[in-house]
Amino acid sequence: MKRKLVIWGAGGHAREINWLCEELGVTVAGFLDERPETKDQVVDGVPVLGTLSDIEALKHEVHIVCAGVGDPALKKRFLALTAQSGFRIAGPLIHPRVRFSHRNTIGEGSMIFEGAVLSGNIKIGEHVIVNRSVSISHDAVIGNFVTIAPGVRLAGNVTVEEGAYIGIGASVREKRRIGAWSLIGGGAFVKDDIPGYTMAAGVPAIVKKDSFDYNIKIIVC
Repeated sequence: MKRKLVIWGAGGHAREINWLCEELGVTVAGFLDERPETKDQVVDGVPVLGTLSDIEALKHEVHIVCAGVGDPALKKRFLALTAQSGFRIAGPLIHPRVRFSHRNTIGEGSMIFEGAVLSGNIKIGEHVIVNRSVSISHDAVIGNFVTIAPGVRLAGNVTVEEGAYIGIGASVREKRRIGAWSLIGGGAFVKDDIPGYTMAAGVPAIVKKDSFDYNIKIIVC
């Protein structure tokens, strides 16, 4: 059965997902955006439909993509809103130019973009973004709502807990743990475990902040 999708968000990442859908031959019926001024705009040829209440008539015709934004907290909130409203959640989308072992598992609503390489026995949670040219080695575990930016390298047996964000081009050595709702700065090299609810950056990466604004949104979601 051909899927018809509606994507939360109307910014750059939502447009990337629209392109992914074009590559997969999946129809995108529209974008969702909570900003009233965006309603009825057209982005990359796709209409901004408003919010869930504006598409009530489509409830049984579409599946909702909750990972249309990079912010892990927003992804989690969009999932809650979608589930509460009774809409169906989209399954995973995997670009045809992803190298991917059949021994891996991919959770509901996750996005795997072109050029990614995922070797064996990797567990990807729900509503995860694995962006282009990411490399994830054997036995990694990626929690729900994680966002992995382009060019990230994760070695074997790395665990990334729920809601973490790993910035562009960062690398994580083997057997390390990235704590829940933490943020790893772009270009960082993670040689030690990173606690949850912190921000770390640098080569090697060190914790810069024990708490930061990014986490405030998480707490209230």
